[in-house]
Amino acid sequence: MPIYEFHCDGCERDSEVLVRSSRWKGTPCPHCGSKKLAKKFSTFASSSAGGEAPSCSSVPSSCGKCGTGKPHSH
Repeated sequence: MPIYEFHCDGCERDSEVLVRSSRWKGTPCPHCGSKKLAKKFSTFASSSAGGEAPSCSSVPSSCGKCGTGKPHSH
């Protein structure tokens, strides 16, 4: 089951909740119990099985080499 990020309209807090992707509606806020959760857009990280080095996507905000100190260009 995936972990999703939610924002609660009841207590105005953000939470990560482990839920079934098709059945998240009605999930209670872990802080206040409200069911007024909105799914947030979030990024994820992954790694390859071969341990390959990340590659540059030419987009600085999603580049796999930016911030690693490895030389590359956009």
